[in-house]
Amino acid sequence: MRAVIVLALLLLGSADALAQAPAQAPPQAPVQPQATPPLISMGDIVVAGSLRTRAEAWNWFEGRADDSYIYPGSIARIGLSQKKARVDWQLEFAVPFLLGLPDDAIAPGSQGQLGLGATYFAANNNRTNVAELFVKQASVRFTGLGGVAGQSLKAGRMEFIDGTEVTPGNGTLAAVKRDRIAHRLLGNFAFSHVGRSFDGAQWVLSRRALNITAFAGRPTRGVFVVDGWSGLDINVLYGAVTEQTGTGANAGEWRVFGLGYFDRRDGVVKTDNRLAAARIADTASIDVGTFGGHYLRTVPTAAGAVDLMAWGAVQIGSWGILDQRAGTFAVEAGWQPDALDVLAPWFRGGYNYGSGDGDPNDSRHGTFFQILPTPRVYARFPFFNMMNTGDAFGEVILRPSRSLNVRSDVHVIRLASRNDLWYAGGGAFQSSTFGFSGRPSSARAGLATLYDVSGDYRVSAYTSVTVYYGRAAGRSVTDAIYASGADADFGYVELTLRF
Repeated sequence: MRAVIVLALLLLGSADALAQAPAQAPPQAPVQPQATPPLISMGDIVVAGSLRTRAEAWNWFEGRADDSYIYPGSIARIGLSQKKARVDWQLEFAVPFLLGLPDDAIAPGSQGQLGLGATYFAANNNRTNVAELFVKQASVRFTGLGGVAGQSLKAGRMEFIDGTEVTPGNGTLAAVKRDRIAHRLLGNFAFSHVGRSFDGAQWVLSRRALNITAFAGRPTRGVFVVDGWSGLDINVLYGAVTEQTGTGANAGEWRVFGLGYFDRRDGVVKTDNRLAAARIADTASIDVGTFGGHYLRTVPTAAGAVDLMAWGAVQIGSWGILDQRAGTFAVEAGWQPDALDVLAPWFRGGYNYGSGDGDPNDSRHGTFFQILPTPRVYARFPFFNMMNTGDAFGEVILRPSRSLNVRSDVHVIRLASRNDLWYAGGGAFQSSTFGFSGRPSSARAGLATLYDVSGDYRVSAYTSVTVYYGRAAGRSVTDAIYASGADADFGYVELTLRF
């Protein structure tokens, strides 16, 4: 409760600051991230950077440890880049630093780590104050490769996000793709105070409306570990074909992709619904292939623009000694009514599903494996992810000015299989930890109903403020684990400075 009270004071202060901001004309399309003009340049070498700082307040489901706490986390990034006619390069350093992490927020048994503060503490050798300097990106890109326009090859350390190969010209499609397609399977986990990079290479061939992308890489340490220097013994292969269709307000896009994940880390116990002895004995690697695609469409109507989205994938391969057979899908729709121009509302809703495993004793692993995503994009209160879940949601976005977005969601989350686990996490981030946690379902399916609201305000081209609050009303699964209190709260105030 202490954390919630302090957060409420922070929210009130931020809300007062927003209320004093000058109003601007309502946007005609979803607010898009603005490119920040560089403040510093040395000839044709550009110096750019950012500082993001966030005060997080956690009031986790009540457990047998400290479930209510506040801590600040920040990441500073500074980089050099240069673009030439046929080659460009980038070098970027990052310094994440976290202070006052809780040292008593890990409960025994299935209650586990009570919020991400406990996760940062455990991942950084039980230290409450941590910081590290490392190379975030260091790459060179050759364009017009082989004299072919639109063909490029990039190599080195880079961030890679699946689904971002092409940015649609239609503003609605671009926003849907950014918020509801990207990061589902491969992401930079930018919400964390460290993030994720890849060491590898990316080849692109872009021809008018068609884009072909191939990527091969190895993820770095990071996410919750402030030491992001070294890589992990994991190989990722990705290929996608994307095409833009239609024009103007009646635009669309389709993509097909394939993704290979090969985890060779020694001594890492897999997280699944088998007994501990069976998981410890299974030292075989994970070799999973994921194949899928998405389709986006905007349809102009007399009542306003309608957008449609479908995304899905199937998985085959091996989960250690088990056969991997799993699947996932998402169907969503939105409507932007022409009325209420002052608020420019956007109503969206849909259903996201990731399969679970129905029998821990057979030879098949049926839990959809989310690979290396940025889970917080789809779980804004990140106590769950897309593994063994069904998530029905409704969403309202209001855009009263070009600088302000207000969003509120309601999610009803159930486990896809009551014989599987309640999963959380975003994939491998160090050599000794699997990367996903799992808590028992107790043969129950109801996980929680999540209510949340956020505000994003762009003060200037170089400064932005975000405020978020979410409340998870626990259901039967959380009741069985956290008998003393099965509701949870999470909120933060975030300031980002760019130059």
